Amino acid sequence: MPWMFRYTKAGTLVGKRTWGGLIGVLGFPTLMDGGTITAPNIRISSPSGEWIAENTGVAPDVEVELEPKAIREGHDPQLERAVSLALEELKKHPPALPARPPYPDYQHPSPAKAAK
Repeated sequence: MPWMFRYTKAGTLVGKRTWGGLIGVLGFPTLMDGGTITAPNIRISSPSGEWIAENTGVAPDVEVELEPKAIREGHDPQLERAVSLALEELKKHPPALPARPPYPDYQHPSPAKAAK
C-alpha cells in the first residue's frame, strides 16, 4: 500500500520504513494426515514489470518515530504529523468547491422546458 500510495502521488508518506516482507502464500493444501503445507507463491510487482519493495521496504517521505511514552499518553506522533502536513497542504492548495445549480422550481417551469 505505501508503494502504491507513492506511485499514484496520493500524498506524503509519514512514519518509518516498511519491513519489506511482500512475498506471500495463497492456499494451504491439506495433507493426508490433516496437516497443511505452504510455499511462497505471490509477490508484488510494479506496473512496469519490476519486483518491488521485497527486502527493502518503502521509506517514508517524512520519517517520524513511534515514541512509546507519547503513545502511553494518548498521542500518535506519526498520525499527528501526517494530519498537520495534510492540513498545511490544504491551506496551500484548497480544493475547489463545486458549483451548485439553482434549486428546481417545479411550480414555474422555464419557457424552454415548457415547450418540450
